[in-house]
Amino acid sequence: MAKISAVVIGGGSWGTALAKVLAENGHQTRLWCRELDLVETINQSHVNSMYMPGITLPDNLTAHGQLADALDATDIKIVMLVVPSHHLRSVARQLVDLLPSGVPIMAAVKGIENESLELPSQILEGTLPARLHAQLTYLSGPSFAKEVALGIPTGVLVAARDESYACLAQDVLGNQRLRVYRTDDVIGVEIGGALKNVVAIAAGISDGLGFGHNSRAALITRGLAEIGRLAHKLGAHPMTVSGLSGMGDLVLTCTGDLSRNRQVGLELGKGKKLQQILSEMTMVAEGVKTSKSAYELSRREQVEMPLTEGIYRVLYEDSDPRKEVAELMARSPRPERDF
Repeated sequence: MAKISAVVIGGGSWGTALAKVLAENGHQTRLWCRELDLVETINQSHVNSMYMPGITLPDNLTAHGQLADALDATDIKIVMLVVPSHHLRSVARQLVDLLPSGVPIMAAVKGIENESLELPSQILEGTLPARLHAQLTYLSGPSFAKEVALGIPTGVLVAARDESYACLAQDVLGNQRLRVYRTDDVIGVEIGGALKNVVAIAAGISDGLGFGHNSRAALITRGLAEIGRLAHKLGAHPMTVSGLSGMGDLVLTCTGDLSRNRQVGLELGKGKKLQQILSEMTMVAEGVKTSKSAYELSRREQVEMPLTEGIYRVLYEDSDPRKEVAELMARSPRPERDF
């Protein structure tokens, strides 16, 4: 077996960016890709032409098409799971007998599973054996994949219940361009990372309808209030939503042109139907599926989330975005800090 320092499971834009960072940090890195033709392209041209064209990948990064091959190595220091949230469970099942002991297993996944309404941590803890649970860590924060791949200064957050593994992850992943903070608030980090995508769709709709900066600022702020209410109900630390995985990620995703979720909202606001929008996209907009999960989770937990409910109706009941905006604005006056 070869000496491999890092393994990244998922060859999309975010997985590719993180694999590039690890390789540039001096780690011999393997990247698992589902698409076999992409494996060949990366290994021959050192470019992920499908998800990150135009960015050259280091020579010490190789692509693999089989999970067993990617993890057949010694000296692994980190394994990163970077797949869409709705594929996490199936991928984790394939990894049960392949994951190494004693190293961070990091999920860079933002979403809530539709069927179970489970967060990534709940999916992994329910799928992987108990001997691996202490190793589980979770990456979040305001981080567009392209900007990370270009080396633009970025701050992210790793959450873990065992601080020793969070520290190990910081050491392996961090560098002068990627500053990695740590926290033990796994639930808070995951709720912020998932729900900011829903609010980003709302912000995009607002922009697509031609509303101004005032409207977007109000949506971001009230979206943060909804994230805080649900996170609080699920036991998160109240300050987490004010940090990188809450406010930081929310502002980025609601305002940045690289945000896929904001782009979905923009097109909805301009009058396009959801299926047409999704058919024209090559990458996943997590907020579409998460909107349904978040709506159902809010009802289960009896947490008032009117913005999330409005986005759910636009996406899944074909409600008119202008009608939803009007109903939000017509709600009864209330104290701002009313939980």
